[in-house]
Amino acid sequence: MKANKLIKSKSLYLQQHAHNPVQWYPWSEEALHKAKVEHKPILVSIGYSACHWCHVMEKESFEDMAVADLMNAHFVCIKIDREERPDLDNIYMEAVQVMGLQGGWPLNVFLMPDHKPFYGGTYFSKNQWMKVLSGVAQAFSQQYEELVKSAEGFGRSIDRSIIEKYGFKRETTEFTAEKVRGMAEHLLKGIDREWGGMKRVPKFPMPVIWSFLLDMAILDGQKGLGEQVCYTLKKIGMGGIYDHLKGGFCRYSVDGEWFAPHFEKMLYDNGQLLSLYSKAFQYSQDPFFEEKVRGTVGWLLSEMRSKELGFYSALDADSEGVEGKFYTWSYKELDELLGEDLAWFSQLYGIKPEGNWESGLNILFQTIAYTEVAENHGFTIAVFEKKLKEVKEKLLEKRSLRVRPGLDDKIISGWNGWVIVGLCQAYLAVGDDGFLKTAMETGDFIWSQMVVDNVLYRNFKENEAYTPAFLEDYGAVIQSFISLYKVSFDPLWLNRADLLTQSVMDNFFDETDGLFYFNDPKTEKLIADKKEVFDNVIPASNSVMARNLHQLGLYLYNDAYLAQAESMLQLVSEMLSKEPDFLANWANFYLEKSVPTAEVAIKGKNAKGVGISLQANYHPNMVIAAEDGFSSELPILEGKSGEIATLYVCFNKSCKRPVESIEEAVKQLPFLP
Repeated sequence: MKANKLIKSKSLYLQQHAHNPVQWYPWSEEALHKAKVEHKPILVSIGYSACHWCHVMEKESFEDMAVADLMNAHFVCIKIDREERPDLDNIYMEAVQVMGLQGGWPLNVFLMPDHKPFYGGTYFSKNQWMKVLSGVAQAFSQQYEELVKSAEGFGRSIDRSIIEKYGFKRETTEFTAEKVRGMAEHLLKGIDREWGGMKRVPKFPMPVIWSFLLDMAILDGQKGLGEQVCYTLKKIGMGGIYDHLKGGFCRYSVDGEWFAPHFEKMLYDNGQLLSLYSKAFQYSQDPFFEEKVRGTVGWLLSEMRSKELGFYSALDADSEGVEGKFYTWSYKELDELLGEDLAWFSQLYGIKPEGNWESGLNILFQTIAYTEVAENHGFTIAVFEKKLKEVKEKLLEKRSLRVRPGLDDKIISGWNGWVIVGLCQAYLAVGDDGFLKTAMETGDFIWSQMVVDNVLYRNFKENEAYTPAFLEDYGAVIQSFISLYKVSFDPLWLNRADLLTQSVMDNFFDETDGLFYFNDPKTEKLIADKKEVFDNVIPASNSVMARNLHQLGLYLYNDAYLAQAESMLQLVSEMLSKEPDFLANWANFYLEKSVPTAEVAIKGKNAKGVGISLQANYHPNMVIAAEDGFSSELPILEGKSGEIATLYVCFNKSCKRPVESIEEAVKQLPFLP
């Protein structure tokens, strides 16, 4: 089959469609101009390489000649990789939701030649799709004026200001303990007490919710809340959503028990979960969490690391066209491999002769603790763990012979930012210098290869950075550079974070509401310039930037940053009390403002070593700076001194009595009043 216009794309997802008989175009001036000149509706089809139902629709419809003939005759067909262009995905996903339809991927949206949407949906079977195509083509021909009116209406709805849409009002109220406790209580009502997580199906890990609740548990001395967070993280880590052989987490569970995952593995999930499980280990010292941390880092390094020292974006759910085939096992296969070890292995992972999943296959799903299995089968825990390691190596060797899921090898700056944050926290939690080295190398890669004249790029592939970054990327990378400072105490990282923040202020800021656009409006004219406020599987870019501004403001004594961060929080604070489920990162910032944030400065001999030791236990809501010598580039360290490492715990630039031991400093850290 002759290639279409996608053949020159760097995107794996677009390349997967490059030999469809559909005459696909990438989103480009060429395609948009063609629609205007030929007066045709535009079909925008959006997905990503690891999307199972995207592959299904391609196989059923986009590879079918009859379907392709219909699409080519009546539409200008545009394929978009949502991971390369999340701005377009945001716009057209909202359009479908405004139409009263359920969003998801693949996302198929019909546009007028001026890019305004008038109809859409997600997955369609071949017969449904043929009917939709014929119906839309006929309507465009015979009911054009009606479609114009409909598209204008949807266009106005999408382009409404965020204040108008959600009724945000800028508050000037105090940040109170009572209000933030109310947010936590609201979230607790939605927790699944049996299986952990929220009472939703499918179940997404939602790291941002558990990060807030863990910080709340620590800062409010709520031991029971901390136990509930750890219970959820244990259930997720025992579930089929975690790869028990190789490490790393799948995107979500299709059921309410974390049992059967949607088998794709996304970099952004694993970066955030690495950070969260590291904090859980610091909080609880439960070796279960350390195992998940080490396993996830091991997977990242062995399967997701590029030669340039960045991390690839995703692993597909499918191999050989079958979802989960790479990860699941028949009982017969396990019996042949494990022999007498199958008895305890089956008890540990819920293995059944008839299969515990579909088609007689088994998903590895931990049902009980290692100690209980060891006791049931007469092993000491040391012997059991040795046997488990040997069995896993045997199964991995067998699994390595299978056809691997597809790897999406583009490098996304923001998603790498989340991994850096996770690696920094993992280093503090388990003290592995290799984690720190990896984090630093990835940070240097982003700065040297994906930042040009202080402008960040989103994508990197084939030795080239492309697509100017979105606020999501800036927010995560800035946060990662702040994290790198906290584990290296090299001011270079804060300087880089500040330079990127200046780019955000210059190019993304909207003075009318004090928030940041998701896209840089000057880069490309779209039908709407969106702002992202609600936290999801990735926290909202505005909430990430607000917390970045808060931390940088404290480090650099930049009152403009601090005022901007507080102004953003005040804008959402009224809704925050009502909808913390979708504003959990904002809730975490509200908690930080209610406490308030500790500014810890350490000066003197071995100050940096003391700074790392202080952070070995997880202390939320703290910025920390350290300098062994007498001079310092950072305002937070100015005026501080000490022969031996001296710790200053300060609030709003006012410091408590300097102390020389970590224990004394910890006593000065704040708690929720």
